[in-house]
Amino acid sequence: MAMKPSNNIWIRRQQCPCGDWKCYIKYEGDDQASANSQLVKSETSSTSLPSEVVFTPYVGQIFKSDDEAFEYYSNFARKNGFSIRKARSTESQNLGIYRRDFVCYRSGFNQPRKKANVEHPRDRKSVRCGCDAKLYLTKEIVDGVTQWYVSQFSNVHNHELLEDDQVRLLPAYRKIQEADQERILLLSKAGFPVNRIVRVLETEKGVQPGQLPFIEKDVRNFVRTCKKTVQENDALLTEKRENDTLELLESCKALAERDPDFVYDFTMDPNDKVENIAWSYGNSVHAYSVFGDVVTFDTTYRSITYGLLLGVWFGIDNHGKAIFFGCVLLQDETSQSFAWALQTFVRFMRGRCPQTILTDIDSGLRDAITSELTNTKHVICLWHILSKLSSWFSLPLGPQYMDFKSQFDILCHLESIDDFEHQWRHLVARFGLGSDKHIGLLYSYRASWPFSCIRGYFLARMMTSEYSKSLDMFFKRILSAQTCLQAFFEQVGVAASLANQSRENMQYMHIKTCMPIEEHAQSILTPYAFNVLQHEMVLSLQYEAREMANGSYLVRHHKKMDGGCLVIWMPEEEQIHCSCKEFEHSGLLCRHSLRLLAVKNYFQLPDKYFPLRWRKESSSSLITMDDHNTQINSDEYSQAFHSLAATLLTESLVSKERFDYVHKELTGLLDHVRNMPVVEEVALDIAPNNIDES
Repeated sequence: MAMKPSNNIWIRRQQCPCGDWKCYIKYEGDDQASANSQLVKSETSSTSLPSEVVFTPYVGQIFKSDDEAFEYYSNFARKNGFSIRKARSTESQNLGIYRRDFVCYRSGFNQPRKKANVEHPRDRKSVRCGCDAKLYLTKEIVDGVTQWYVSQFSNVHNHELLEDDQVRLLPAYRKIQEADQERILLLSKAGFPVNRIVRVLETEKGVQPGQLPFIEKDVRNFVRTCKKTVQENDALLTEKRENDTLELLESCKALAERDPDFVYDFTMDPNDKVENIAWSYGNSVHAYSVFGDVVTFDTTYRSITYGLLLGVWFGIDNHGKAIFFGCVLLQDETSQSFAWALQTFVRFMRGRCPQTILTDIDSGLRDAITSELTNTKHVICLWHILSKLSSWFSLPLGPQYMDFKSQFDILCHLESIDDFEHQWRHLVARFGLGSDKHIGLLYSYRASWPFSCIRGYFLARMMTSEYSKSLDMFFKRILSAQTCLQAFFEQVGVAASLANQSRENMQYMHIKTCMPIEEHAQSILTPYAFNVLQHEMVLSLQYEAREMANGSYLVRHHKKMDGGCLVIWMPEEEQIHCSCKEFEHSGLLCRHSLRLLAVKNYFQLPDKYFPLRWRKESSSSLITMDDHNTQINSDEYSQAFHSLAATLLTESLVSKERFDYVHKELTGLLDHVRNMPVVEEVALDIAPNNIDES
């Protein structure tokens, strides 16, 4: 069965950054791969450990339908080392089909066929040997209810029954599931030979060679059968892509007419077809003015239905949550396409470039950042690197891989560049990876991912697992099998609104040290930022500060005799600098600086060490999208809707079914409200805040 063009299928980008199509990336922790692995394991183990006990059928046994009886007999057969097939059926005018015969797969004898007029005809041996094992069903109607009962049953075979590890290879039990069919077609189109496709599927599902629920012959037959259908689907998909991208463009135009704060841009190819398209929302642009110092540009996913790469720009708010900035769909992954995307994003954000941008490893994207964001620091997200290690090194290293992985993790977090270079050479030599292309790739990007090289770059705690989880939550909301890009566009709008408006409650954070500095920080910072700073304050009590000859201070743990951090304090400017560079890295002071300030009898931190992005008031600045007063007091309206909206949000996030229902109903309600006549005394006069799209 060929891939359905009606579904929009999103997958992780699987082409390795080294550029070799045959170098496949299996992501560690991929939920879908894990689920597939469990599925295959359950399928392959079902021969020995069936999900439920299947008893021997008997004459008089009743089933609700003939399909139920066939499934029952099939499970019994698989457990006992054979398979079954449907034989004849008997039909009457009044009852329709009233008899079904199910027999052993070796029942009867093969009828000789007329040989084709060829020089060397194939002489295929038949597995049929006249086996008499069978189950016959008869239909009856009792009190107006149709049921089927076993009228004849025999479990006598004239052939050897198969063992558990052999019975799964019978044709009746070798099935290629729909998800595997789509994967096979994708790999086949990418040029993978059949034997390589089988190896890739085994690797993805985490099973031993030969343990898939189908064999290489099945894959070859499936690819051959689908070849013509794939060509037809390609034509259908091409038409669908053109129509749906035009519909998406029309949706952007319609929203821009209704909402002057919404911005979008697009490019056309030489055939006047929509090529790339990007968009953002008014609240995203406003949020960027507060939290746009550091940006994540996530290009993990692409649509194999439309052949489009999805890029999403995120920030991190003062509660440590992902905040949506913009979205782009690109036809290819060239540096030119990425350059257009970055140019468009900066234009959306009114010409302001971020201090730091975090991405995956991609040579085209790196070149685009170098040319378009000349003053922006480029960082490779460490979790993107770690997710690729298994695909790159588990096979060549074998049992040494886990040791390599632990050593690599230590390498990533070294504080000195010299230590990194020394340990890198040691790691490469120890595991014999001097000629490995992926080791060379990582080393060529070394200025962008080891902690020792990026410790001075501002990241605002974007490298934490909590932030990564909030990104995953956003993608789960938008990457369902929408039937068209317009539905995807609407889903992004809903998810972006949730990401940009949901905030943690300002819960009370308990004081732990009773230091005046702590109480002062509690009144200024959000609970998230205060919790981080408070942790550093608690740890600072275990550190000593020793003045050096040049006026600087060596701050280190009281139990350690060496190491520590060098802290420089300039009282005239009230500036403090620590060699760990935590403030430059996260915007929050480190334990070393806090310890020295306590020694200097500071009861309040200087105001410059409370960046706006971590303050409570940065949340309130996002509530109002414009400084102009409205014609009415909107507080009453906001309060009236807040409770209802909060409850609706909580209830709708319980399940996907609830979310989809609420989304559908709210979309219809919103269209209805927009078509209502505007009454002057309740109209909000919010000034437009658009940008020049030229």
